[in-house]
Amino acid sequence: MTQEQCTHRNNVQSSEKPHVYKVGIYGWRKRCLYFFVLLLMILILVNLALTIWILKVMNFTIDGMGSLRITEKGVKLEGDSEFLQPLYAKEIQSRPGSPLLLQSSRNVSINILNQKNQPVTQLVAGSRGVLARGKMLEVKSSTGKLLFSADEQEVVVGAERLRVMGAEGAVFSNSLETPHVRAEPFKELRLESPTRSLFVEAPKGVQILAEAGDIQAICRSDLRLESKDGEITLDAQRIRLLRLPEGKASASGSRQPVFEVCVCPNGKLFLSQAGIGSTCQISNNVCL
Repeated sequence: MTQEQCTHRNNVQSSEKPHVYKVGIYGWRKRCLYFFVLLLMILILVNLALTIWILKVMNFTIDGMGSLRITEKGVKLEGDSEFLQPLYAKEIQSRPGSPLLLQSSRNVSINILNQKNQPVTQLVAGSRGVLARGKMLEVKSSTGKLLFSADEQEVVVGAERLRVMGAEGAVFSNSLETPHVRAEPFKELRLESPTRSLFVEAPKGVQILAEAGDIQAICRSDLRLESKDGEITLDAQRIRLLRLPEGKASASGSRQPVFEVCVCPNGKLFLSQAGIGSTCQISNNVCL
């Protein structure tokens, strides 16, 4: 290439304007980007406003949330609380001076488990009633006195008085041990065994007392009063023996020994063989 050609080429290049390349987003792309950025900012503001509103409504604080407070002793709930799943707690108590209410649409169950997660004591309060299962049941007063106790061996009533209000009274399939059986004032006391026998036993004596009424002993067969080592005392102003049979003389047949009833001055009764006259004076050594 000659010198003239090089000079001409340089002149041509210097006379042309430099070409500029634009870098960026222009047109509809730029408008879409601004729109999405604006929409994102609106969403952030709405989200922030909702978060603040939830914190305000739920009463979120450093100590807890709403009616739930976290204290040093545990968790404190104020008002009504609803649990959708089982609740595991060491101790549940109400506020001082406020009752504790456990409410359920079906039943309320309290289970005590052993190390093998098997229920050993269970309390179920449902629509059909209250069911308690365990080895022993005790009811005590506020002073710690035993009022009621039940286990597999016996049932103990520790109250001073057991009152049965039913019209049919109380039915016991086995024996009953008590130091005192008494009816309410102006009510009758009846001890009855419709199909079997009735035994009243005590090692130191049995006392039947009716201060303002009568005592009746009625039976279908024989009524026997027996004292093995002591005596039977009838203490009354009048003693009546009704419906005694009357003896009649019989001309034929063997004669049987006949006795007469004698009464000592101290009230003791004894028999003496009857004769033509009274023989009580002859056999009065029994009165000594």
